[in-house]
Amino acid sequence: AMNTLKNQVQLIGHVGTEPEIKNFEGGKKLANLTLATNETYKNDKGEKVEETQWHKVVAWGKTAEVIEKYVSKGKEIAICGKLTHRRYDDKNGDKRYITEIVANELLLLGN
Repeated sequence: AMNTLKNQVQLIGHVGTEPEIKNFEGGKKLANLTLATNETYKNDKGEKVEETQWHKVVAWGKTAEVIEKYVSKGKEIAICGKLTHRRYDDKNGDKRYITEIVANELLLLGN
């Protein structure tokens, strides 16, 4: 049933930046990367248009370890996770909003 569907996001795309790995006390690991997804559609004139969307992805723990070992810029991956929105104040005291996907599963695609 629809009401069992929670916040779940699945994306397949290419990694746009070298993943950034942070190590915390107690051995906790965090990985940050950007993922590009491409969609192709036809516009009103029937011309093919390719649109790229960039997504911020974060991963903790085991998933971050996999990213550190096997994921580099340009690699095609599939991720499963949840969409999160957070707010922070920048150095000028202005509110900034950030949307990112917290990945809890990852598949390496391609070669």
